[in-house]
Amino acid sequence: MSLHKIWLVLKREYLTRVKSKSFIIATALTPLALVAFIGIVVYISISDSEVEKRIGILDNTNVLVERLVDINQTRYFDVSDINEDSLRADVLDGDLDGFIILNDQVISESQSPTLIYGGSGGLSFISAVRSDLREAVREEKLSRENVSDNIREIFETRTGLEAVKLTEEGESEDNTLFASALGFILGLMIFMGIFIYGSLLMRSVIEEKTNRVLEVIASSVKPIELMFGKLFGVLAMALTQFSIWIAFYIGLSIAAAPIAGMIMEAQMSNIPDEAAQAAASSFDPSSLEQMVVDPMVFVNFLIFFFLGFMIYSAVFAAIGAAVETEQDSQQFMLPVGLPIFVGYFLNTKVMEAPDSGLSMFVSLFPLTAPINMITRIAASQVPMWQIIVSILLMILTFLGIMWLAAKIYRVGILMYGKKPSFKELGKWIKQS
Repeated sequence: MSLHKIWLVLKREYLTRVKSKSFIIATALTPLALVAFIGIVVYISISDSEVEKRIGILDNTNVLVERLVDINQTRYFDVSDINEDSLRADVLDGDLDGFIILNDQVISESQSPTLIYGGSGGLSFISAVRSDLREAVREEKLSRENVSDNIREIFETRTGLEAVKLTEEGESEDNTLFASALGFILGLMIFMGIFIYGSLLMRSVIEEKTNRVLEVIASSVKPIELMFGKLFGVLAMALTQFSIWIAFYIGLSIAAAPIAGMIMEAQMSNIPDEAAQAAASSFDPSSLEQMVVDPMVFVNFLIFFFLGFMIYSAVFAAIGAAVETEQDSQQFMLPVGLPIFVGYFLNTKVMEAPDSGLSMFVSLFPLTAPINMITRIAASQVPMWQIIVSILLMILTFLGIMWLAAKIYRVGILMYGKKPSFKELGKWIKQS
């Protein structure tokens, strides 16, 4: 096996891919989409997008309407002097967004009142009205029981919980939610990367085989050299794309908080003071500092993507060599893709409980480890021995799969006019 010939195939495959318009556009648009997403999140957080609804209160208790008006005088107003039929007509005409009839049973028997409205407002509107009613009824019940101010304060107290991560370097702010979400996203990227780039490799082999290009190439390059060259060429392209995205993310995560602070300051200078205070309380630019990730997470991401791609791409290349059309390849895709799909579906469980027995197993099992181990690494403190064992098992799995794939590739690359079956592939492995 000639390393020089493998390098020539790799170089050709790599340069052809990275110079293509699709590669350049995808590499450029993905970071821009990330920036746009973060910008939209910041804008929504500091913008007052709620359209206030006018809700009439037909109050037969003579006490609740005042408490509701105190809670939100823009939303609620007293319509106790208007009959129900007139209120319904106003709702239908659009002069009133809705109304609520309140009786004493709402207080004494915790009866649920009914909001009659025109249907607009959505879940947030219904939830806000429900919350306001609960607060008004609770306050009235406490008042009727002559509860002291001290008891009210105890009743309204909500104890929070702040988590601090203790490391050898000291204490640091815990960002478990973001870390878990990041781990899931990285696992998803590996899942998609293996299938997208693996399918790209398979289609490349099928196209060259169909066009009889491989007959010419095979005269000067051994099948195994061609297979390694194409495999590492596509892998190099994938690593290039991921590395660009990671570098962009690192730069963005460092600059996100200062830039968001500047945008928020400029935005709040153009709105009233009350709205500015509400926006400041709803979004803190410093929270974006949680986006800064330990670089070792990305190093592990590249390692596990590399090993996962090597395992599955060898199979994809062998399938591409064995068939003549993409339709013929579908019979092999289910058994090949099943393990990684299992890893993908279990990734949510791994994100929620990264230290469970199930999470440990799927992160060590070589066929699911590429997705699930990176999720554990990002979301939790994984013992180093588990990472090392996972990597070693993946390397051994790759060597075994590559040995089988090379045998199939060697025979199938020049085989035409016959649709292979699993039984046929077994014969190829034996005879080669």
